[in-house]
Amino acid sequence: MIVGLLIFEVLLVAVFAFFIVREHQRELSTRERRRLEYQSTMLALLAQDAINENRVDLLQKTISAMMRAPSISAVQVTDLDGKTILSSDPTLNGKSRLTESEKRYLGVSNVVSILDVGGHLEAVSPVVIDGKPQALSWIYPNEDSRRTEMNSQLEFTLAFAAVGALGCILLAEYLARSVTRPLSRLLTATRRIIRDPVDTSTIEPDVSASSEVADLTLAFNLMVAAIEEQRAGLNDTLGLLDSMLAHAPIGIAFFDSHSRFIRMNQFFADMNELSVGKHIGRNVREIFPGPPGQILESGIQQVLSTAEPARDLEITAGIKAEDGRFSTWLVNLYPVRTATHGVRWVGAVIVDTTAIKRSEDALRRTEKLAAVGRLSASIAHEINNPLEAITNLLYLLSGIEGLDARLASYLELAQHEVARMSEIVQQTLRFHRQSTKQTVTNIGEILESVLSLYRGKVMGQQVVIERKYQKGVELLCFAGEMRQLFANLIGNALDAMPRQRGHLLLRVRYSRSPKDPSVRGVRVVVADTGYGMTSAVQRRIFEPFFTTKEATGTGLGLWVSAEIVQKHGGWVRVRSRTSQDSVKSGTVFVVFLPLQDQTAPTSGEEEATVSVS
Repeated sequence: MIVGLLIFEVLLVAVFAFFIVREHQRELSTRERRRLEYQSTMLALLAQDAINENRVDLLQKTISAMMRAPSISAVQVTDLDGKTILSSDPTLNGKSRLTESEKRYLGVSNVVSILDVGGHLEAVSPVVIDGKPQALSWIYPNEDSRRTEMNSQLEFTLAFAAVGALGCILLAEYLARSVTRPLSRLLTATRRIIRDPVDTSTIEPDVSASSEVADLTLAFNLMVAAIEEQRAGLNDTLGLLDSMLAHAPIGIAFFDSHSRFIRMNQFFADMNELSVGKHIGRNVREIFPGPPGQILESGIQQVLSTAEPARDLEITAGIKAEDGRFSTWLVNLYPVRTATHGVRWVGAVIVDTTAIKRSEDALRRTEKLAAVGRLSASIAHEINNPLEAITNLLYLLSGIEGLDARLASYLELAQHEVARMSEIVQQTLRFHRQSTKQTVTNIGEILESVLSLYRGKVMGQQVVIERKYQKGVELLCFAGEMRQLFANLIGNALDAMPRQRGHLLLRVRYSRSPKDPSVRGVRVVVADTGYGMTSAVQRRIFEPFFTTKEATGTGLGLWVSAEIVQKHGGWVRVRSRTSQDSVKSGTVFVVFLPLQDQTAPTSGEEEATVSVS
């Protein structure tokens, strides 16, 4: 700014000096003409008197006196032919030294004339005697005098201009320090805030600034402090909202007027198993093709047009689970309004209701199974009475003497089948009559009673059963719960072996807990050669309502089994591999149940190994 002002001052001074010098030149020229006219007239009058009195010496003295004037460089008196009569230079007396331009005035000029000869002024005046010009007086001005005066004027003008320029510069510097520079700092700070809204640094007050600029700086600092305070409050609010979005146990998303994702939380991205970045900017129909996307887009447009929430939209979306089903989500849409745009976005709260839906389905199936179980127990109870009568009648018939061999064999076969039917009835009743107190139970007998229930399925699938029971293994437990536990394990093993000639291993023996060798108990192994389970399924098999048998399973069998084992203070482990992992697939369940105030055999006893098909 100072440099620009200095250049402006120089140009202004140059223009000012130009006009001043030109005007002074005009004034000098005018003054010089007047002086020359006066001097030439006086010289002509003195020459007239000297010629009349014939006193050439007086005229010569006059010329010498005039030469002492600094404004005259030369003086001469010539006749009308141009020959010098007297001159300030005596060597020129009697000679004609006039130029061609000067000779044009000989005998012509009757009055004082100012000649411009080659850019130099000269004055010529006639010497009139008896009314007629008899001679001419010539005055030549001193150019150095005029030039000296012009230089003096120019120096004065330049000095005045320099003082004025210096004064302006000092004034500009003062203004720059007191006004311009503080304003420039304010402008720089304002642009910094525009470029970087996070930068809210204040400006140090300038003590040299004027009071108005100081007040403006203070107001700017107060404004910046207010912005910082508002931004801090806004950041706290945004941080709270971001924290709520990030950690909310539900899916949250926001959509624009084109049904595109503009923001969402990680929980929803995890629900859909797609990163947040792959959602943002994409339409819901791109993310959820088919009916789910259509339902969402329709709901979003409805909220935008009516400004009313859309509640309880149920969609089937997400990644297909291992059980072949998609996730079920419950979506609630609501308008997001702004002060200037009305409804600008649409917010969505998404809740995964898959577990609830499956639980409801499982509960309905469980209730059906419970009803069927109660009905079967009632039927078994009712069948048990006539079975006892039939058993008694067959016993009485077998005691009649004289029966032929063929009839006796038929009678024996009938007694065997009726006994088998009675055993099935008793097993059914045992499953539904839970004991209220623990009893010492033979674990091998429990397993055999369970196998008797699945005898038809075992024979139909041609499953080879290998029994390895240590003799006399007994446990203080709830017998009904033990029967339910092993029925679940054996039933699952048979379901996993639909192909022919499967192999089922049952092992029972006393053992020590691998977690604590001081704890003795009963170890039961149920192993099959079925399809096996993936690692993902193994991690979830003890969850309630999780099942891979969608048509017949309830998802409660293994969960209940784990609860029974835990109730008895034991643990259950599972190992499995599929045909993809190995040529041989299968699953092994190991159940350990600690002894309760019982003394187990200290030496290994004989294990019975029986294989039947």
